[in-house]
Amino acid sequence: MEHRKIAQQTRIALPDNRELLVAGPMAPEELRQLTMHPDLDAFRRPKDQHLALIEIAELEEGRIIAAREGDTIVGYVTFHYPDELERWSEGGMIDLIELGAIEVADAYRGASLGKKMIELAFSMEQLENVIVYTTEYYWHWDLEGTKLNVWEYRNMMEKLMKSVGMVWFATDDPEICSHPANCLMVRIGKEVPLQSVEQFDRVRFRQRFMY
Repeated sequence: MEHRKIAQQTRIALPDNRELLVAGPMAPEELRQLTMHPDLDAFRRPKDQHLALIEIAELEEGRIIAAREGDTIVGYVTFHYPDELERWSEGGMIDLIELGAIEVADAYRGASLGKKMIELAFSMEQLENVIVYTTEYYWHWDLEGTKLNVWEYRNMMEKLMKSVGMVWFATDDPEICSHPANCLMVRIGKEVPLQSVEQFDRVRFRQRFMY
């Protein structure tokens, strides 16, 4: 399985002559030289999340796209194989990749960093030979910080994923089905064989009568 990693970068101008650098997929040694913004604590403490990003970057399939100001990471997106304890790993698919996390520090929201990071990840046809999926659960969303209700946040996330061609897919996964705002978003690369698409269909539907 070829995991294409073409390092790219783009710059974003901020007020007061400040500038952000969006880059990736980043090598582990690059990430080790950076620090995490203290507000990047949605999943774990910033120091621990920094170590997690390095570990993902070390994986053959793993990729980290990061936005940084100077030597400080202010946003990131992760891509990796599904966790072995989750249903999405059950098919044993080598061409199924999870878009696992998107996080942006509070002070940098509003600069479309999430969109710019995932657009860079999908550029240069790097992910055309894989199926990329993401699971959106409302309990992970920062409703308090954004002042959005659950449906407004869902629409925001769906719009973000659609910007790179990800679309809503049905599933009988109990966690996703537990709330109508939860959803499964998927992008099937143009080089993915039909056999892999059919295998993914079997993973997302355990109850055959729903398929």
